[in-house]
Amino acid sequence: MVERLVPDELWELFQRVVPEAPVRPQGGDRRRHGDREVLAAIVFVATSGCTWQQLPSASFGPSGATAHRRFAEWTRARVWAKLHRLVLDELGARGELDWSRCAIDSVNMRAVKGDLTGPNPVDRGKYGSKVHLITDRNDLPLSIGISGANVHDSQALIPLVKGIPPIRSRRGPRRRRPAKLHADKGYDYAHLRRWPAGRGIRHRIARKGVETSQRLGRHRWTIAWLTGCRRLHRRYERTADHFLAFTSIACTLICYRRLTK
Repeated sequence: MVERLVPDELWELFQRVVPEAPVRPQGGDRRRHGDREVLAAIVFVATSGCTWQQLPSASFGPSGATAHRRFAEWTRARVWAKLHRLVLDELGARGELDWSRCAIDSVNMRAVKGDLTGPNPVDRGKYGSKVHLITDRNDLPLSIGISGANVHDSQALIPLVKGIPPIRSRRGPRRRRPAKLHADKGYDYAHLRRWPAGRGIRHRIARKGVETSQRLGRHRWTIAWLTGCRRLHRRYERTADHFLAFTSIACTLICYRRLTK
């Protein structure tokens, strides 16, 4: 199961971003379980939606407590964001990223109270969080962010575009700006039309009272792919960094599947 959840190519990429194990002051810093087994356990939790306590340690080796500790350690080291960017670099180098048309969107989910949560105006005020992301024309996530469910979508456009990392290209320098950006009516504000235009990005933002958002919906399948990561069906993490980490893992898996096609 470890090899199925963490194939050799993904493991090779992960080894390039994972930090060395910290040295314990009392000595005996040798870890009982290897990083690959722990990574497989974390991927299982992300995709199956089980809790750390429900993790079948007989299948992986590490217990849920061990996997959770390593998950928190790697989250502090920003391993998941680095891994996502590394997979994007591999896709870009192979010419698998299509920058001609990108789309921005968001999805709400219920959450326990914690960092970056808020009353959801479309869910009777129940606490929730929101995942924001930008995808390329092939529906591959380039930039992600999280916020409280009560944060308006329009506030995420500029930070998300700025958050696209410089990604390798098949030919030429690294790239971080799409040629065109699609968005629905939630982003229909004058300053959000001026801002990308001032940076050489054409926009296609649906106009309130004029156009239907359904015409843009056919370019936004990644949201459905993200919810295929069952840990994201509902936010259980009180710490925003841990929730963002699971979101990064989901995006990495989406990109990695494209890499191995």
